[in-house]
Amino acid sequence: MLARRPRRAQSHSDVSIRRTLFVAAFVVFWMLGIGARLVYLQVSKHEKLVARAQQQQQEAVPITPQRGPVLDRQGRELARSIDTLSVFIAPEEFDRKTPEQTTVEIECTSSALATVLGVEQRELFTRISDARKSGSRFIWLARRLPPDQATQIEALNLTGVHMRKEPKRFYPNGPLAASILGFVGLDGNGLAGIEQVYNERISGEPGKLFIEHDSRGRAYESTEVPGRPGHTVVLTIDQSIQYHAEAALTTAITQSNAKSGTAIVLDPRTGEILALANAPTFDPNNVGAVSPATRANWALQHIYEPGSTFKIVAFSAALEKGLVKPTDRIDCQMGSITVAKRVIRDHTPFGSLTITEALAKSSNVAAIKLGLKVGDPEMHQYITRFGFGSRTGIELPGETAGILHPLKRWQPSSIGSVAIGQEIGVTPVQMVSAFGALANDGVRISPHLIREIRNSAGTSIYRPNPEQRRVINQETARALRGMLEEVTLNGTAKAAQLDGYTAAGKTGTAQKIDPKTRTYSTTKHVASFVGFAPVNNPAVVIVVVVDEPVGAYHGGDVAAPVFRQIAEQVLPELGVMPDTDFKTPTELIAQTKSSPEQIARRREEVTRNEQTRAATMPRSSRDNRGGEVVYAVATNNAIVMPDLSGRSVRDVARTCAQLGMQLEAHGEGRVVKQWPAVGSELKSGQTVYVEFGRAN
Repeated sequence: MLARRPRRAQSHSDVSIRRTLFVAAFVVFWMLGIGARLVYLQVSKHEKLVARAQQQQQEAVPITPQRGPVLDRQGRELARSIDTLSVFIAPEEFDRKTPEQTTVEIECTSSALATVLGVEQRELFTRISDARKSGSRFIWLARRLPPDQATQIEALNLTGVHMRKEPKRFYPNGPLAASILGFVGLDGNGLAGIEQVYNERISGEPGKLFIEHDSRGRAYESTEVPGRPGHTVVLTIDQSIQYHAEAALTTAITQSNAKSGTAIVLDPRTGEILALANAPTFDPNNVGAVSPATRANWALQHIYEPGSTFKIVAFSAALEKGLVKPTDRIDCQMGSITVAKRVIRDHTPFGSLTITEALAKSSNVAAIKLGLKVGDPEMHQYITRFGFGSRTGIELPGETAGILHPLKRWQPSSIGSVAIGQEIGVTPVQMVSAFGALANDGVRISPHLIREIRNSAGTSIYRPNPEQRRVINQETARALRGMLEEVTLNGTAKAAQLDGYTAAGKTGTAQKIDPKTRTYSTTKHVASFVGFAPVNNPAVVIVVVVDEPVGAYHGGDVAAPVFRQIAEQVLPELGVMPDTDFKTPTELIAQTKSSPEQIARRREEVTRNEQTRAATMPRSSRDNRGGEVVYAVATNNAIVMPDLSGRSVRDVARTCAQLGMQLEAHGEGRVVKQWPAVGSELKSGQTVYVEFGRAN
């Protein structure tokens, strides 16, 4: 028995050691496992866990970046961003010991806010309560508040209500250039115009507002990381020219009770748009006050039949192909022509006219006969070369290509319609671009609105390179310019004559299609005029389109005066020097009025020399009543024939037009003879015969 005791003691000791080792091993393995887990979490899962912690403790709210300004060509601000205050609510800050206390506090807060914001208290209460129940930590209450409202809310110091700065788009000139600039929405994104097309460049990169929450979800600290400001967009628009265009157009629309109107001013040498105006317009600072139709950009969305302004295609094609010359005569068939059994008439019967006279008097018959000479395929080709039937590529949203049917869809009578601006649809921007080719010696430069884009440091990062394409040769373009000047001197656009500058252009009066009858309306028209000045070196091309004027509806009566008003204000601002001596009708009449004694003396002289003058007159100077020139009876208010000696053809034509006389000119150069003689009495509409020659 005594020999077994040591073995029991040894056995007990071994068990204790094994247990200790087991526990130690367990602890070691546990620590290794914990350590490995910690290493795994700290190394492999660190970023994920940090992000998860931040998500629980920190809320990131995107900050609308500062949009870049939009400037005119002179660097004047057309659009900029200003700092405003926006209100947001942290719903979790309303948690209290009891639900009743929380409800009471939300009611008090929503009641105070509703009074300042002018909204329903119950609506605010519901929004805050629903957000708190759903676990939302951030809800917008009001964006970009007026300063007075923001100050009142800050003074209330309400629980859960916080303010932060947020940029708001501001247009310092109100409705000026609204169709070009467009506008932005509450989220700061561009929704129209340049703001939409260049939204990514203008908007910049958004920043972040980090809001820290405690364990109960209450916000206690916020940190703002600013974003990158947007780029600066510099337009080709001139603010002053834009103002003149809008003012003149608005006045015309009001006076004519028209539905709408458009005016565009183009620099034909660069393709830059100097002004683009629509009426009626809107204020981009208060977009919600107008309908979507008012916000439409009719300069590139309004499709209309151009009427006689489109005749430049047939005339230029015929000249370009050498089928006619400006001095050739064409039989206008007393105002009627039949094309594929369709009879088309002139507004006034014309007989034989020169090509220049036919364009000045806007003869449909002449245009159709020239179109027939050119032929369907090449007429279609010239139409597309002038840019019709396709978008111009101007940097604005919503541009339409107009309407130009494929050649295979042309009917036998189509050439009769297309040559006079029917059966085709154009936009004002297409039309001003086409005339820009004539003004630029036959080269069409794509119209554009962007001059350059600068980054936030002011460095230019983009300049446009507009497409240039020759439409007609230089000689044809210059011949057309001279012919179009006759439209303003002796044709349908005398109201487009400028004070101090030569001008040229073409009127258009088109009937609109009645949607009910699908035929041409007898009461609804589109009046238009497209012109340029000065004639020899055009600095601007201006298109004016007036939709559905009431009363007078011809382009020469409604649109041409708008062209004149815009051009006479714009040309001096561009530094264009006058290229002609000009007197207003009042000044000319005052210059040619005579005293009773002068009238009696000149009447006696006219009577004495009447037979001599008749014998030396050209055959064309005889009138329809026996061959002699008929003179007006003298009165105290008589207008007498001014001295035209040494004056150019252009100056004489302008003087005669302003005095209401008809001019029959012979020869070239300067005036060498004139009938009636200087001082002879004149009556309205009387024909003046002038011979021109060149000094030896």
